[in-house]
Amino acid sequence: MRLLLSGYRSYELSIFNDQDPKIKVIKYSLQQELLQLLSNGLEWVITGGQLGVEQWGAQVVLELKKEYPELKLGLMFPFADFGENWQENSQEKLFSLKQQADFLGTVSQMPYSNPQQLRNYQDFMLNHTDEALLVYDSQYPGKCEYLYRDILKKTDYRLSLIDMDQLQDQAQVYFESKNSWHFE
Repeated sequence: MRLLLSGYRSYELSIFNDQDPKIKVIKYSLQQELLQLLSNGLEWVITGGQLGVEQWGAQVVLELKKEYPELKLGLMFPFADFGENWQENSQEKLFSLKQQADFLGTVSQMPYSNPQQLRNYQDFMLNHTDEALLVYDSQYPGKCEYLYRDILKKTDYRLSLIDMDQLQDQAQVYFESKNSWHFE
């Protein structure tokens, strides 16, 4: 099974540094979903490397690969110069993910020139994956809204969502497990 993983960009969630506790909750939520999908035949997680859910998801996959070496990470970019205009710190994070991915590719071999490249990218991703996992809530639209709408139009394509209510529930579970007292 090939899974498309996407969701909010970091700024859409008001996350502006790597120490924000919301990242831990999102990663924990993604990990729980991916573990469940692994038991159902998940082989590939394919994502685009955008700052936010896509990169955090890639990091979770890399952690899971330690215990599930059969799991593969694919990074697909919409155009050739993807991420080159980002701040240096963000470029370094993307470079690190590129170095660790099992597959790396671009849909357009040209540098960014027009929005059609993004549309072609989205179509490519939907046509080369079997299902999607999105951290997305339709009550809080973001850049992922276009992908979400196109997924809903597809038949025989499964969509799993982690919405804001689920994130809130997972936050409670995550922080309770980290703060629980253990007596011996």
